[in-house]
Amino acid sequence: MCCVFLLSFLCFWLFWAGHSSFIADSPSRTASGNVIEGTVFINGTVAIAKTDDNFICATLDWWPPDKCDYGTCSWGRASLLNLDLGNPILLKAVKAFSPLKIRMGGTLQDKAVYESKGIDEPCTPFVKNNSELFGFSEGCLTMRRWDELNIFFRRAGAVVTFGLNALRGRIIQSDGSARGAWDSSNAESLMRYTVNKGYKIYGWELGNELSGNGVGARIGADQYASDVDRLQSIVQNIYKGFKIKPLIIAPGGFFDANWFKEFIDKTPNSLQVVTHHIYNLGPGVDDRLIDKILDPSFLNSGSEPFSSLQSILRSSATSAVAWVGEAGGAYNSGHNLVTNAFVFSFWYLDQLGMASIYGTKTYCRQTLIGGNYGLLNTNTFVPNPGYYSALLWHRLMGSTVLSTSLSETTKIRAYAHCSKQSQGTTLLLINLDGNTTARVRVTISRENLAGNGALVVQQEQQNQRKRFAKISQDTKTNGKMREEYHLTARDGDLHSQTMLLNGEILAVNSSEDFPPLEPIYVSETAPIIVAPFSIVFAEIPSSVLPACAQV
Repeated sequence: MCCVFLLSFLCFWLFWAGHSSFIADSPSRTASGNVIEGTVFINGTVAIAKTDDNFICATLDWWPPDKCDYGTCSWGRASLLNLDLGNPILLKAVKAFSPLKIRMGGTLQDKAVYESKGIDEPCTPFVKNNSELFGFSEGCLTMRRWDELNIFFRRAGAVVTFGLNALRGRIIQSDGSARGAWDSSNAESLMRYTVNKGYKIYGWELGNELSGNGVGARIGADQYASDVDRLQSIVQNIYKGFKIKPLIIAPGGFFDANWFKEFIDKTPNSLQVVTHHIYNLGPGVDDRLIDKILDPSFLNSGSEPFSSLQSILRSSATSAVAWVGEAGGAYNSGHNLVTNAFVFSFWYLDQLGMASIYGTKTYCRQTLIGGNYGLLNTNTFVPNPGYYSALLWHRLMGSTVLSTSLSETTKIRAYAHCSKQSQGTTLLLINLDGNTTARVRVTISRENLAGNGALVVQQEQQNQRKRFAKISQDTKTNGKMREEYHLTARDGDLHSQTMLLNGEILAVNSSEDFPPLEPIYVSETAPIIVAPFSIVFAEIPSSVLPACAQV
């Protein structure tokens, strides 16, 4: 009996030694550095915002293989027209979300033609032509491909929106303005075919980046509102008798306060979702991308479009809600080993947290696959780090957003939601500092908060392994445990496309199975240890708050 007890104790000790030392052993650690002793306050009295349950969304674009930026052609066969829908990793990647929202759309959608009996011309793909708008000719979506896409989405359990060809029938002036009304006949044909085949479309979106100044072309807010009214009328007619009809979504462009206000005010009854795009890091060729991602002030500036759009919606008669319809961070296909690497999860998760605070219901990442910002590798389909970040958010962060308070003078970012699978709380902590570890204690209030938590920096010149050994000794069990998910880059390399969860590499195995996303268990009385350049999700199941009990 004694031997059994000793063996059990040894196994338990080895488990904790292996899991509590991963932070100390992380190659991203330096021999010495700062330790922040801090507190994050969570106000659990009332929700500050609500998102959709399936907040996470990813895009499929139209770009052909010869779409190139800065001398690099990064799209391969990732277009919704040629993507290998039979790839087992792709299917498993989408299924893992149960469900994943997928937005089909992008620049070339406005030059797309849908195969139908009313179109006499041959159904041919996009052809590169630099003299044409967007650098390509018109391209055609065959109904055979439309069938294949919808069959795949049904198998994967995806929730799908589709962007319609808003430039059809218009004349583009020399100044980029699009004259005339939308010719909706081709889109109407596609919708009727879709309904007749029994395919489910969650929402029809009109246009891509044609609002405000537009990208390549633009449409005035008054005309766009009229076109959306037309789309609403078509959907009501085609889906007559359906209890649940697809959402009407627009404009899918960059936020322009004056344009968006006029557009929203003129579509109070026809528009259900207002979409805007985010590429606030600038061009993919910018060599300062990582500096921006790691700059708290820059990240804070990203709140402006969320806040402004929220104000417009609240002051309008509309019942429409806000989505981020496309967000790749850096435009022109992103930047290899930045927007598809570990470092980009800092920007991406911070965006998810910030968007949630301002009532954004859905956030669509550009892309699911394709370009240099895909959640999946364009050639191998294996997940990039952002995929696991998205999946953890989807599984852990519920739809109820809580107010958090933390010192603004640090590089620690904090967001809290009611947990998705319990009435507890899930906290997201992001450490943008490569030389500082945070020891964060959590205080959860059932009363309104009056101030911010203070973080005091302490200089510490000790060996990191000894310091973390001491931290692990502070983990006293009170019977209540929280679950922690620590994300770091392999070898501490921010450019790495390999992510570690609790010190273990996340990788698809030889059977093409995805790794389990398993937490470590830590006493609730212990501080959350946030290593340099790391991300932590901490789920606290015992913290049942009034805001979460109402969910």
